[in-house]
Amino acid sequence: MKITKAKFLVSAPSLKECPELNLPEFALIGRSNVGKSSFINSIVNINGLAKTSNTPGKTKLINLFNINDKFIFADLPGYGYAKVSGKLRNLWQKNLEEYLLNRKTIVSLIQLIDSRHDIQQNDFQMVQWIKYNNLPFFVIATKVDQIPKSKISAVCQNFEKILEVPVFPFSKSNSFYNLKITEKIEELLTN
Repeated sequence: MKITKAKFLVSAPSLKECPELNLPEFALIGRSNVGKSSFINSIVNINGLAKTSNTPGKTKLINLFNINDKFIFADLPGYGYAKVSGKLRNLWQKNLEEYLLNRKTIVSLIQLIDSRHDIQQNDFQMVQWIKYNNLPFFVIATKVDQIPKSKISAVCQNFEKILEVPVFPFSKSNSFYNLKITEKIEELLTN
């Protein structure tokens, strides 16, 4: 699949403020600062479409992006470390769960995990929650440009073994990895 068109649609604090778009949707989840916004910008080849930041917790809203008028990327607030109050973090968690469980147009979740580290406890807890709720998903190992090339395959295989789900490598600085990911998205759209 070649992505030729992408545009930001809306930011919303919770599911009830999100418009019904009647397009299949892929919800991007992951720890704060794992690279969800960078993933969107790279996969659609438009710098700055999704706002990026070096500060964890900057994505506070559900951000929806129309891709090729065929599907939606939903960039969701990150879980894990963010310099916010416990009350706000709990609200994000509640809104995230409500969105993932009740958004009828979601085709698959895409969980992004930092390839430079072992799977973090909250990443693993999220996988358990996804499986418990019987939601479809696959994993993207981000920032593979920051680990030795010789270890990329081993890292992805290790993630797959632990999580028991397909894992795709990704680097914002190397579009080589985008093809397998867009093929996976296209496969899910046609099934």
